[in-house]
Amino acid sequence: MSDFDDFPEEPSDRGNATSSVHAGELRQQEANAITTPIYQTSTFWFRNSKEVTDYQEGKSDREEYGRYGNPTWAAVERKISALEGGEETVLFASGMCAATTTFMALLDDGDHLIVTSDCYRRTRQFIEQFLSRMGVETTVIEPSNLEAFREAIKPNTKLFFTESPTNPYLRVIDVPAFVEVAHAKGVQVIMDSTFATPVNHKALSDGADLVIHSATKYLGGHNDLLAGTLTGPSELVDPVRKALGVLGGIIDSHAAWLLLRGIKTLDIRMERHNANGLALARYLENHPKIGKVFYPGLPSHPDHEVAKRVMSGAGGVVTFEIDTDLAGAMRFIDATTIPYQAPSLGGVESLIELPVTMSFWDKPKEERLRLGITDSLVRYACGIENADDIIADIEHALEKV
Repeated sequence: MSDFDDFPEEPSDRGNATSSVHAGELRQQEANAITTPIYQTSTFWFRNSKEVTDYQEGKSDREEYGRYGNPTWAAVERKISALEGGEETVLFASGMCAATTTFMALLDDGDHLIVTSDCYRRTRQFIEQFLSRMGVETTVIEPSNLEAFREAIKPNTKLFFTESPTNPYLRVIDVPAFVEVAHAKGVQVIMDSTFATPVNHKALSDGADLVIHSATKYLGGHNDLLAGTLTGPSELVDPVRKALGVLGGIIDSHAAWLLLRGIKTLDIRMERHNANGLALARYLENHPKIGKVFYPGLPSHPDHEVAKRVMSGAGGVVTFEIDTDLAGAMRFIDATTIPYQAPSLGGVESLIELPVTMSFWDKPKEERLRLGITDSLVRYACGIENADDIIADIEHALEKV
């Protein structure tokens, strides 16, 4: 172990911007560098057998093999723990890997899982196609329906999993209320806070047991990496970390370094994402060609009051329906010039999509409508461009409808 392996304790009263920049990283790097290095190595050597046995007995805090840990990962994990207010974080190759590994590590044959209906399609797909094979029973409830959640709890219920805000309708969960009901029955609560980030909502502070992120989105912030994270108490995170070492869904050290760099500007980027999202939502709500706007920052959103109470910002994603058919919605999408038509969100570049064509084109129309995916539903993920330019571009594109 070198003198550079010690890092300062992060003061708990530091703001998000300061923690985004400084938390989790060594003050004194090798060669007096400011930035954390990319540790591009697959394995780590031991100077003698005593170092090996000390490591095996837990007497030394170091790395052994690249599937179990890397100093670049560790800096990211410490930084996210500081931002979330959690004890430990584990880093994954993607957000989906974070979710699937967590489910496999914490759920056993015979356990019961409760999830919300409005969530990422691939998460639902994993639950339906794979967890069922493991003997896990699942109940789906509508977001924000606390009474339905209370009624869904069974003696074998182990976990409640939900996004907040959800995808694509941006439903916001009253986390303290759900946590109170869950914990009274011994149920653990896992929040996917990808759309919120720890800047807009610290779910652990509201009582959630674990927080998941697709770090591909806002945490990375530049549409240039794939990553996922899980944060919470060590007793819950440790078995997931051990499962990751077996399942192997690890992140590359260079991608981890890109994530570390991206997080440094998270707080200031979220200021612009929040501002752009609110400005676009307000504009769209007053446009005659827009049928409905879904954005937690608007009083018209069903969870607006909850969002005001638990979130400090409503994020950069705005979902809306155009008063047109699929052909008209396609003309609108194709006429935009600022956003890229692409999946994902949370990057500096704005992205736009029709969920019906991007994620649900393989589903029959009846099933899409049952899931709330209409032909004219649009999801706009605001980047950090000027709001006036985003709105002017949307206004021009709506002329094509």
